[in-house]
Amino acid sequence: MYLLNYLYFLIITLLGLKFLTMKQGVMVNPLNREQKMLMDGPEMFWVLTFSTGLLALSAPGALDLMAIRLMVLEIFCFIGLFICKRSPQWSMAIVFYLLYIVWLVVGLSYTPAQGYGFRVILKYLYPLLVMLFASAAVRDKEVFLKAGLGARLVALISIAVAFIPYIGLLFPGVFWYGTASAIHYISMSIFSLALFYYTNEKRKNLLLCILFMLPCFLWVFRTSIMGTTLALMTFFFFKYKMKSLPVILSILILFLIAVFAIPSVREKMFYDDSGKNMEQLGTGEISMDDVNSNGRFSMWEWSLDKFFHDAELTGAGTGNLQETFYALRHPFGSIRICHNDYVQILCDNGLIGIILFGGSFLALIFHCFMVFQNKRYPIAIHICAVVAGASAAGTLLTMYTDNVINYVMATLSYPCGFYGMMLGLIAGYKQK
Repeated sequence: MYLLNYLYFLIITLLGLKFLTMKQGVMVNPLNREQKMLMDGPEMFWVLTFSTGLLALSAPGALDLMAIRLMVLEIFCFIGLFICKRSPQWSMAIVFYLLYIVWLVVGLSYTPAQGYGFRVILKYLYPLLVMLFASAAVRDKEVFLKAGLGARLVALISIAVAFIPYIGLLFPGVFWYGTASAIHYISMSIFSLALFYYTNEKRKNLLLCILFMLPCFLWVFRTSIMGTTLALMTFFFFKYKMKSLPVILSILILFLIAVFAIPSVREKMFYDDSGKNMEQLGTGEISMDDVNSNGRFSMWEWSLDKFFHDAELTGAGTGNLQETFYALRHPFGSIRICHNDYVQILCDNGLIGIILFGGSFLALIFHCFMVFQNKRYPIAIHICAVVAGASAAGTLLTMYTDNVINYVMATLSYPCGFYGMMLGLIAGYKQK
C-alpha cells in the first residue's frame, strides 16, 4: 500500500507544475459554490500547496520521499517567485528570518556534519519561501479562503482516517503521524475560531474549532495541548487586548484542570501521579522534579554541555547535533532526536542563531497584532493576522518539547503561510 504514495507524490507534483505554469484556470468560489472564479497559475499552485501540507506521502525504503517532496516544493516556490507577476512583500520578520537562514549557511563552514547541515537548512528554508510566495501570489480574499478551507478539509479527512476504525489501513503513510498532525491542528483550530467570529457560519466553525482541539487530548500529546492553550490565549489577547485577561486566566485554569482531572494526561505528566492535584501545585509541593520529561531534561543538559558550552556564540555547526543523535553517539539508547528545536539551534548555531530565529517570530507576532488592531483593513486581513499570530505562538511553544521543524510542511509553515497571505492581502488592499 505504501507504493501508492509514490503515485500520489507524482500526481501532486505534476499537478503543481501544471498549475504553476498555467496562465489562467478556474476554481469554485469559496464565497459562493455556485460560482466559478478565474485564477492565475501561481494562485492555483498556492491553493494546492497550502491545502496539501498535511500529506506526508512517506514510504519505507532508501528513497526519502518526504525529503524529496520538501525539496520539490521549495524549488517550485522559488521558481514561482519569478513566474508570478506580483512582487513578494518584505517585512522585518522576513528579513530577520532570511538572516537566520544566512547564519545557518555560515554554520556549514565549521560543522563536521555538512550533509545533515544541508538537510537542516532545507527544513528551515521552507517557511521563508512559503511566506514570500504567499505574499506574491495572494491579493484577493477568495484565494486566501480557498487555500485555508482546502487545508481545513484535508485536516478533517486526516481526523477521519485517524479515528474511524480500519480506514487508516487504506492510507498508510499518506498523512503525517499523530505528533505532526496534532500540531498542525493548532492552526486549523485557530482558523476555525476566527471564522466563527467573522462569518455567519457560527455553529459549524465553533464545532470545527473544538474538533481540532480534541486529538491532542485523546492522543495525550502534552506538547500540542500546551501549544493549543497558548494559541487560544494569544487569539483572545489579539481580539480583546487587556480585557481578555479574565478569558486568558480561564483558559489557563481549564488547562490545569485538564492536566490534573484527566487520568491519562495526569499519568503521563508526572512520575507518580497518585494524589497529585491543583492544591499541591498552589502550595509548591509539585516541582519540575515531579514532571515526567521522558528523559528530555537529561538529553537537553547533555547536548548543551557537549555542543553549546564553550561555543555559546556560534554553536558547533549546522546539523551537528542531529548527526550525533542519528548516529546514536549519545547515552540515550535508540532516540534519534533531542525533542527540542531551541536546544538544537543553540547547539548548532549558538546564541546568534536563537536570537535571529526568535527575533523573526517575535517580529511576526507583533506585526500581526498591529495589523489586527488597524480597523481600516478588511475582515480577510484581520483573519489572516490573528490566525498567523496566534498559531505562531502555539507552534513556537511546541518547539520547546519536540523537534517540530522535522515536519515543517505540516507545522511551522502554516503560521508562516497565513502571515504571507496577510502581507499579500495588505498589498492588494493598498493597490485598490
